[in-house]
Amino acid sequence: MQMIYTEKAPKAIGPYSQAIKYENLVFISGQIAIDPNTQEFIGGDIEAQTRRVMENIKAILEEAGLNFNHIIKTTIYLKNLSDFEKVNKIYGEYFTEHKPARATVEVSNLPKGALVEIEAIAGI
Repeated sequence: MQMIYTEKAPKAIGPYSQAIKYENLVFISGQIAIDPNTQEFIGGDIEAQTRRVMENIKAILEEAGLNFNHIIKTTIYLKNLSDFEKVNKIYGEYFTEHKPARATVEVSNLPKGALVEIEAIAGI
């Protein structure tokens, strides 16, 4: 088991890792819209938050020597399921040819008042 860490993604805001590599899998912790340069939550609308989340995931993947084509499964947590179409559009910009398995659920609250959180599992 190996912890994965990059300065190009936000530091964990609790007792967890950005990602863990275990055998041929990389488990990426849920990402919210935190700017890795300031370590501050960016706020803003669902589109801005989703882009920041996807860029955070991209940075973690790159640190592991991977890209979005390696992702097997994602889970999207939305504060409001009515944001699904907006999130789905941006998400689709990162998954053009490869389409991982996915679940999307509405939740009552997310850390820092985020509107979206996404976690992922990648295969090596």
